Amino acid sequence: MPLSPELLLAGFALLLVLLLAVAVLRRPKGEDAKADRAAEAIALQARLTAMAESQAATQAQIAEALRSQERQLAEAMDLRLGNFTQRVGERLNEQTRTQSTAMTDLRERLAVIDRAQKNITELSTQVVGLQDILSNKQARGAFGEVQLKDLVQSALPPSAYDFQATLANGRRADCLIKLPNPPGPIAIDAKFPLESYQALRQAEEDSARLAAQRAFATDLRKHVRDIAERYIVPGETAESALLFLPSEAVYAELHANFANVVEESYRARVWIVSPTTMMATLNTVRAVLRDVRMREQASVIQTEVQTMLEDVTRLDQRVGKLETHFDQASRDIRDIRISADKVTKRGERIKDLELEDEGAAGQIADTVAPPARPRLVE
Repeated sequence: MPLSPELLLAGFALLLVLLLAVAVLRRPKGEDAKADRAAEAIALQARLTAMAESQAATQAQIAEALRSQERQLAEAMDLRLGNFTQRVGERLNEQTRTQSTAMTDLRERLAVIDRAQKNITELSTQVVGLQDILSNKQARGAFGEVQLKDLVQSALPPSAYDFQATLANGRRADCLIKLPNPPGPIAIDAKFPLESYQALRQAEEDSARLAAQRAFATDLRKHVRDIAERYIVPGETAESALLFLPSEAVYAELHANFANVVEESYRARVWIVSPTTMMATLNTVRAVLRDVRMREQASVIQTEVQTMLEDVTRLDQRVGKLETHFDQASRDIRDIRISADKVTKRGERIKDLELEDEGAAGQIADTVAPPARPRLVE
């Protein structure tokens, strides 16, 4: 750190006092001493003057150096302050952008959450509506019929089924699949034993569970018996019918814990199907219908194939005739070219012969005298 001007002046003053003290201690006595003291005083004054001038110059340099350092320090401070201000501004801008992006993302997520909440509300309303529908037997039956209708319409052509078909015994089936004999038309009836199934699911005690199981099995047996009696008509329908359960859960419960009911349905020739197994059954029916149509159209197909074979045979014959004409035309063209070549060669020979004849006639005219002219008789 540079020394201040006050410290330098104090140092010079101390040095001057020391020099004076040394001079006083060393000065001689008497007249010579006075002369010496005068000379020393003059020399000392000169030294002090020089020292003062040197000190002033040093102070000026020191002041200039201090001013230069102050300027450099001010410039460095301004530069650092400018860099600091720039970094603070950049960070503030970056934080502003980050906060703006975060706010935008937050608004988008809130919008998504709002839409999801609306969907959940709508879904809850639909679930409540579905519960209201399923709580009513007639509405529940209509629900099963609609689901059955959607499955049948998506798997079979319109000519292969009939909804609410009335049989000869006056019974009306939910759907009648029109299959040829055998096996014949198959009736499908939709049933949904929801009350007994819910009681079975909600039963906690063993006695309540046994009662719910008996009620569930009784309901299914009644449905199987009604379908077997109403929708299996000898001579009109097939020897079996389908019971459609519009719930996979009810179907799984039936096959998992009520095997005796399933066996009874087999003996009654009533096949219990769920939406999944119903779709598989309908795909099998579609394949059977396609095979039946193929058999019905077999004679037509054979006739068309025979006609097509005759057309192909006729086409082959005509192609053979056309090939014969092409061969004859090729031979005729070849003969014509041969004749043309012969005519051309003969014409060239005749031309050469005429040129030779003209040359021989000239030579004879030059060598043979012309014949004498006959005289006229006076």
